[in-house]
Amino acid sequence: SSGVTVADEVVNCFNEMKVRKSCSQEEMKLRKKVIFLKLNESKEKIIINTDKMILVGQVLDKSVADPLRAFIDMLPLTDCCYVLYDASYETKETKKEELIFIHW
Repeated sequence: SSGVTVADEVVNCFNEMKVRKSCSQEEMKLRKKVIFLKLNESKEKIIINTDKMILVGQVLDKSVADPLRAFIDMLPLTDCCYVLYDASYETKETKKEELIFIHW
């Protein structure tokens, strides 16, 4: 074990992103589409990087036209990070949504 722990806020955010419950339009806009995670200053805990996040509302109001491109552009060039990405896509049969964990 590396001794690195995960902050409660990360676990709570993950649980909120993975459960798709009915909600108001305003609550939907506040849902997280992409969150970046990082190590805290002491490198002992994984925390939410509040500077790097995309909300569903930003996608709905088109301030983020392409969430995948915006997410890729937010990836650091020289540092590691973790990302939770709520991906939406379509197959021939249906629309799908998957929560993807990325280690960069």
